[in-house]
Amino acid sequence: MTVDEYHHLSREARLARLARTAGELVAAIAGRGDDVLSRRPDATSWAAKEVLCHLRDNEESFLDRLRMIVTMDEPHFPRSNPNRWAEERQYLGNDATEALDAFGRRREETLALLGSLAPRAWEQGGVHLDARGRRTIDEFVSVIAWHDDNHLDQLRRALEGRP
Repeated sequence: MTVDEYHHLSREARLARLARTAGELVAAIAGRGDDVLSRRPDATSWAAKEVLCHLRDNEESFLDRLRMIVTMDEPHFPRSNPNRWAEERQYLGNDATEALDAFGRRREETLALLGSLAPRAWEQGGVHLDARGRRTIDEFVSVIAWHDDNHLDQLRRALEGRP
């Protein structure tokens, strides 16, 4: 499903997708050892552990941006580079369970923030300093839902040894 297709779903359906992600990640890695979680399917693909760390760090970024939108008038968001994060933060050296726990806590904060919004707040937005341009909170929820599905698929492929 694309981001645009997600945006055509009800807000409740998109929020339900966000609420399911942590549990789906737990189920996907259940019983997997560090050797499996750290194995890259090929030289250019992330290992499952790296995907978990990316989701953890990206959730922090999403949450920061949502908070900026709520508290500021049309904030501008700096560019991010997930591949640089993976290298600089040494994702393969992280503990997968700790990364997943941190993701779960941040996701709960994201859902609490979204649950606290007044109806008109969903149209408040911020501007990416790249080609993505302006995004409303409502649009961010579509992006996050798509992002979850994209990386859950990537994580499952990595566990199966497929790029």
